[in-house]
Amino acid sequence: MHETGLWAIRLLLASLAVTPLRAAWRRPELGQLRRMVGVATFAYAALHLGAYAADETWDLGKVVSEIWLRVYLTIGFLALVILSILAATSVDLMVRLLGGARWRRLHRWAYVAAGLACVHFFLQSKVGITQPLAMAACALWLGAWRMANRHGAAMEAGAPIFLGASVVAAVAATALAEAGWYHFKLGAPLAVVLGANLDPEAGTRPAWIVLALGLAVLAGAVWRRTVRCRAAAA
Repeated sequence: MHETGLWAIRLLLASLAVTPLRAAWRRPELGQLRRMVGVATFAYAALHLGAYAADETWDLGKVVSEIWLRVYLTIGFLALVILSILAATSVDLMVRLLGGARWRRLHRWAYVAAGLACVHFFLQSKVGITQPLAMAACALWLGAWRMANRHGAAMEAGAPIFLGASVVAAVAATALAEAGWYHFKLGAPLAVVLGANLDPEAGTRPAWIVLALGLAVLAGAVWRRTVRCRAAAA
């Protein structure tokens, strides 16, 4: 049950990352993966709900009541409803019926689904928030890229300088968010939690995950521009 939910969120974030990666890595062919990854996201989310129903011995009445009464389950179910609509409208026929502009507006709801999925993951994770926080940071980064792109920062959002600055900001925000959570939840000193980011023995920190992903995107962007510059010079 937990693995299907975890992969549903990973795939959802991967689908949202396609457009930024196309810009950063100058790889337009990546766009061909977006629909496939999006449908796979819905499949894993549906399996996640099925696994939960199985865990409740297929007592559908109890499943419905639990979804209605427990906030984190309600939030997760709303994300699944959105993903269901997006999957149903992913076929070429629906694109033609809705029209390109309307179809794109509808599929921006994937960002809403990502936000709901991250909240659902966060609320059911109790104390351990490493993965939920890292995924929430990635979702916010992707949302911020989308806003920058819409407001004219255009494909400069994929430039190495912009990417580097955004990675630094995302890592810092993630580290502060983790410190704030443990401080207000458990009373842990902010400095101690922040210092854990510099201690390899403290375990994997959310900021490390965000940093690793950010550096991978940045490295790809720098490499692609280096290759293009060498090709132009030749």
